[in-house]
Amino acid sequence: MVESATQSAAAGAQSTAQPGVQPAAVHVLYFARLREQLGRNAEWVELPPDVRTAGELRHHLVGRGGAFGEALGPGKTVRVAVDQIMVGDDARLTNGAEVAFFPPVSRR
Repeated sequence: MVESATQSAAAGAQSTAQPGVQPAAVHVLYFARLREQLGRNAEWVELPPDVRTAGELRHHLVGRGGAFGEALGPGKTVRVAVDQIMVGDDARLTNGAEVAFFPPVSRR
């Protein structure tokens, strides 16, 4: 049997879902200084029931504290894309979505 990445992520994390309900997970990518600050370029994140948007995901990650709070916290300018489309904090997340966080890029 082949296990999906979402199932693998869910199996590796402590589940907060109700029995019989498959938790949603997203593939989070970190770029540039965020990758350096967080010491990782990607991870699967199981979404708690109250995390439904890109902004709520960012707040959830900040709640981890430490480097996450410093890199993604209030006052930090961070752009977000969902499934390779630039979005605002109110963008809805779906199971298996790719969510990328990166600092703003200046054009010269």
